[in-house]
Amino acid sequence: MARTVVISGGGTGIGLAAAEAFAADGERVLLLGRREEVLARAAGRIPGARYCAVDLSEPRDADRAARFVAREYGTVDVLVHSAGGSGRLEARAGSEDPLEAVAHDWTLAFRLNTLTAALLTEALEGHLATPGGRVLFLSSIAAYRGSGSAAYAASKAALHPYAHDLARRLGPRGITVNLVAPGYVEETGFFGDGLGEDRRRQLIAETSTGRAGHPGDVAQTLRWLASHAAAHITSQVIQVNGGAERGH
Repeated sequence: MARTVVISGGGTGIGLAAAEAFAADGERVLLLGRREEVLARAAGRIPGARYCAVDLSEPRDADRAARFVAREYGTVDVLVHSAGGSGRLEARAGSEDPLEAVAHDWTLAFRLNTLTAALLTEALEGHLATPGGRVLFLSSIAAYRGSGSAAYAASKAALHPYAHDLARRLGPRGITVNLVAPGYVEETGFFGDGLGEDRRRQLIAETSTGRAGHPGDVAQTLRWLASHAAAHITSQVIQVNGGAERGH
């Protein structure tokens, strides 16, 4: 029987690749995100996919997403948290005060990467399939070693203890909770207008595999963690970065 897979940030990048991977297995996919036109375009290329435009950093919108899921699907088998970002695509701080800028950047990072995941999870907790549900978070190599943006790194690292607590809470219901920590992944909008070639070469050189990651690398890891084969894996962080976290 087809499962229901809810993917936040499913309109682009890793989220979209995950949606395509699950849909290829015949799963029912629901895409969540802020930009309706992006979601509509993504859903149009995935057989059977639907979408709901919501700002998951807002409690009211997270609740609206949960009510949509309950009404249209009833149960969530797989919940993938791919919404988030570096903040490069967001408005900059409106003040020249350096501390105001710090407050803006840190608040933004936690709203984009941490609060979105926590609000959606809490809103959908009662609708997760019991047993067999899967909750999957997108962390980052930055959670382990920084990234040049302490706010972004901290906001991803904050997902780890939340996921571990959630795994203990949901484990008795037969629900697993895991995280995937990508390194440098091309073909996403993470870097905004682009990454300089020198920096790109540096990031690739840090890997043991000698190549950049692709959205499909992460999507297939999420697909496996959501499978029956991974039923006894929970409260884990799976590194998908070509060994870059270990360094050279």
